[in-house]
Amino acid sequence: MRRRNLGVYVPLWLTYVFFYAPIVVMVVMSFNSSDSPFGFDGFSLKWYGALAENDNVLRGLVNTLIVAVGTTVIATVVGTMLAVGLARYTRSRILDALATLPAILPELMLAVGLLIFYSTVQFTLGLQSILLAHLTFGIPLVAVVVRVRLASMDMSLEEASRDLGAGPIPTFLRITLPGLMPGVAAGALLAFTFSLDEFVLAFFTAEPTEPTLPIVIYSMIRFGVTPDINALATILLVVSFTAVIAVQRMTRLTESFK
Repeated sequence: MRRRNLGVYVPLWLTYVFFYAPIVVMVVMSFNSSDSPFGFDGFSLKWYGALAENDNVLRGLVNTLIVAVGTTVIATVVGTMLAVGLARYTRSRILDALATLPAILPELMLAVGLLIFYSTVQFTLGLQSILLAHLTFGIPLVAVVVRVRLASMDMSLEEASRDLGAGPIPTFLRITLPGLMPGVAAGALLAFTFSLDEFVLAFFTAEPTEPTLPIVIYSMIRFGVTPDINALATILLVVSFTAVIAVQRMTRLTESFK
């Protein structure tokens, strides 16, 4: 019995080490006092201070936050409406497939398609083009998460509200939406996290003078890995990890309402 468990857990832990050991090394090296990214000479926060003085990083961070927040707000509103419409007012499998298709298409294919479309209609590249590109996966993400929550809700509450004389809009605002809030919040956090880290779509649809933070990191890595890149990657890791934990808690909260 022990040998059987050993045969399961050894490959499992080796896989964990393979996945997370480089991340741990990156985080440790971000606190390195040495100018070399490969030798640890002592603990220091100087590379985090260097990031605060890097204009390219700050500009990329501002652009990324603008796009991520815009994507989150629009995707949450539109994705929630899309989920309710598909779940309550239609049973078309074609519409269901079209609603989720952008989220499962290869990013490279979607990025090239968007770039060709922007060029065809002569749409100016910039933060607005990146925002529209991020919405192509943000809206389906929110819609999928909200639909999971909708499937667990009791429709009799909405029917009772309409039987008592409430119209569709008051019923949605007072009955449906409050019950959907855990799913809506989880979908919003997912959209924010994916937009924050997205590189391929931003790389193809960005204007060179307005790069997002992932593009800035890519341009820095092209000239070699430096400790300030480790610090920047660590910050993004903390933000993404926090968002993932928040999504998991929202999902558990959603399940507790079933």
